[in-house]
Formats: sequence, C-alpha cells, structure tokens
Amino acid sequence: MTTSVNGTAAGASGTRGRPLARRLGHLQKPGSTVSLERGDAGLAVRRTVLPSGLRVITERIPGVRSASVGLWVQVGSRDERVEVAGAAHYLEHLLFKGTAHRTAAQIAEEIDAVGGELNAFTAKEHTCYYAHVLDEDLPLAMDLVCDVVFDALCEPRDFETERGVVLEEIAMRDDDPEDLLHDAFLDALLGEHVLGRPVLGTEQSIGDMDRDALFGFYKKRYTLPRMVLAVAGNIDHAHVMRLVRKQIGDRLDRVGTPVAPRAGRARIPGSRKLVLHSDDTEQAHLMLGVRGLDRHDERRFALNVLNAALGGGMSSRLFQEVRERRGLAYQVYSSVGLYADAGTLSVYAGCQPDRLGDVAGVVRDVLSTVAREGLSDAEVARGKGQLRGGLVLGLEDTSSRMSRIGKGELNYGDYLSVEQTLARIDAVTADDVATLARDLLRRPVAAAVVGPYAHADDLPSQVHEVIS
Repeated sequence: MTTSVNGTAAGASGTRGRPLARRLGHLQKPGSTVSLERGDAGLAVRRTVLPSGLRVITERIPGVRSASVGLWVQVGSRDERVEVAGAAHYLEHLLFKGTAHRTAAQIAEEIDAVGGELNAFTAKEHTCYYAHVLDEDLPLAMDLVCDVVFDALCEPRDFETERGVVLEEIAMRDDDPEDLLHDAFLDALLGEHVLGRPVLGTEQSIGDMDRDALFGFYKKRYTLPRMVLAVAGNIDHAHVMRLVRKQIGDRLDRVGTPVAPRAGRARIPGSRKLVLHSDDTEQAHLMLGVRGLDRHDERRFALNVLNAALGGGMSSRLFQEVRERRGLAYQVYSSVGLYADAGTLSVYAGCQPDRLGDVAGVVRDVLSTVAREGLSDAEVARGKGQLRGGLVLGLEDTSSRMSRIGKGELNYGDYLSVEQTLARIDAVTADDVATLARDLLRRPVAAAVVGPYAHADDLPSQVHEVIS
C-alpha cells in the first residue's frame, strides 16, 4: 500500500526526493507497506507493519558497500521499578552471553569472521541491538541480532558473571568525573523521577538483582509491538522482509498492535537542588541547567539553535566568554536532552578548583544576558548553519542512517526526511530563539559538582548564587 502527500525529501548525499506519504507507524494498517521517501534510484525509505506489531523500516542507499541493522526496543531505565534499577542495562549485557543456537564465544567469532560489529546500548527510554557489516553479510547480521534478542538463554551462571561486569562498569563510571557528573546533574534536576536515575542502576540494586525478576522483565517487555527493526545500506526492502520472516518465524504469527510512541507530561518538582560528589580530582567539574522541552514540543528546533549558539562550538557565546576571553576553562559546552515528557538544557565546564567560582559567575552572567537580550542575528545564523552541517555530515555512514530511521519510528512513529528537517531548522528566527531563551533560562537552576570539596559549604559562593 503506497500513497503520496505533500513534501519533498533529500538524503544526506543530496539526492532529491519525491513527495510521499507520512503516516504514523503505530496507526498504519497491519500487513501493509508504505513508501516514505523516493530517491532518484528508486524507493529509498519504506516501512512495513506486520500483523504481529513489529515495524520494519529500511533505507536503501545505492553505492555503499555496507549495511547496518538495528533492533530498537521501547524499553529503558525509566521502565524499571526502583528495586530493580539497572535491569534494562543488565539485561542488555546478559543477552549476549549465549542463545539456544550459539555460545557467547560463537557469537563473537561469527561477527569477527566477517570484520563486522555487533553491539548494543541502553538509554533511558529505549535499548538498541545493532550490527554493521558488508552488504553481502546482511543475512548473518540479521541472524545474530535476532538470535541475541529473541533466543537468549539467560542462564543463572551467566547472570552471576554479568553481575560482576556491570558492577565494574558502575565503578568505571564513578572513576570518570564527566560521566559521574552527568548522572549527578540529572539527579539534581529531576530528583526522584525515573528520568533522574542512572541507566546503570546502583551498586545496591545490581547487587540485589534477582535472575528470575530480570528474566520476567525480559519476557514482559521484549515483545514485537514494542520493537522497530531498522536497516540501512545497500539493501532491498523485500529481501529484508524475507530475512525477517526467516529469522523471527513463528513469532510473527502472533497478533499485536504497535505500541504508540511515549508521550505525556512528566510531573517533576521544580525545586532547586545542588549535588556534590567529593573526589580528589585535578579539576573541578561543573554542570548546571534547567528543565527544557520534551521531544514532541514544536519549539525543539529553536531549542537546538539556541543550544548550538550558546555552547555548541568554538564561536559559541560560552566558549568565547569562558575560554577565549578569560582562559578560565579548557572545555565548556552546552547540551540538550529530549525525552518523551521532559527535557534538559545544561552547561558543562571543567576547570582548576580555584577557578570554579569565576567560571560559575561567568556562566551565570552569560545565561542571564541571553535570557534578557536573546542572541544576535549572526549568532542565530551560525547556530543554524552548525545544525545543518552536522545533520548532513553525520549521515554519511549507514549506521547513522539506520539510527535516524529507527529512533524516528520508535520515538515519533513517523519519518521526517533530511530536507524536511533542514526546512524546520531554516524556519527558526532570532525572535523564536529569544522568546524561548526568556522562558527556559529563567527557570529554576540545578547544579552538580565533582571535585576536591569535602562539603557543599566549601564550594565558591558563585555556585550557590547560580541556584539561588
């Protein structure tokens, strides 16, 4: 079933697309295939929704020799009860320890034998299992990804082995000040909300994790209606569908409705909070910020422009004021976090401990000025240019293309072409950015610090003033 609507599309290679349908994946008729973008060489992006609820979305990229496969599951750390915090990430580790068809060693040997990559990652709202191979090895990649996700054994002995591995990963996170700082900042800003918890869990929750509880989490959450299979590269959609039916088999006979993208509004306390992790580091690490926008907010394009101009590059306001003019820090940047029902806008800086007060004061002044006056037309233009270039240049490999279509389907149930995205960026005005800055940068500020300070009272007064 193929239909058309208004709009044109362009791939990262610059190929002009033809207007095609935009239909939400979770509302598409089961058993149907929709073409979402047509390139000059044929159907470029296609989506099939199977009666089981599994969505398959592909992007054909002629001329490349690789293919990337990703199985995206709408399961992340926000889906965990507090007593099993870290379960989604623990499970991601465990699924690679052996299946009904392969040992862990055989999984590694088969992907290494073709020079490919097989891996996974867990985030707050999803988990992704992916492979990157030569196009001729696509059947193997599909087989390995599906075997790991659907036929893992989760043996008790492997469960205990991976407990130690995950605990080591938590220890490694704690030894990396920037990683530790990021989790501390979300704790400061979001508090007891599930988005404020670390993806890895805690030493206590992992130490107390029960194998049966984790296996139950797996069986309950890893269902086809929660999944999107994304494939990009020198591939054919019909061939991918044949591989899906071969690898997933009888599971496709189950009837299910695709789970809708997450949405809503998180109830998060707006109180200001400061979190300090005392550590004997050479540098002091500061992150401060405010609650931002959720990923469904139409102002997210203006937010990305604001972020790019504020702290996204060497010409950004923060980089120029903190590093170039004053030499207070080597690294300073801003970043945006977008979730289904919440978001963050934050600033990071790493500096000598005796300069932390000066850095905090300059960051505070920059944010206050931008909230009051907005950004210049030149700054907004540079921010938009940075986003345009970053988007297109970042899509020159099949892994990035796979990630874009997979996350788009999972998070929005929709496909937004590169050209449509560029048009949304171009439509942002300086007034849009100024209005958004006035809203966001006057919200209550939360902060986190990792550094050689025994108590919060030992922090410079400027840090306390930022959150007051």
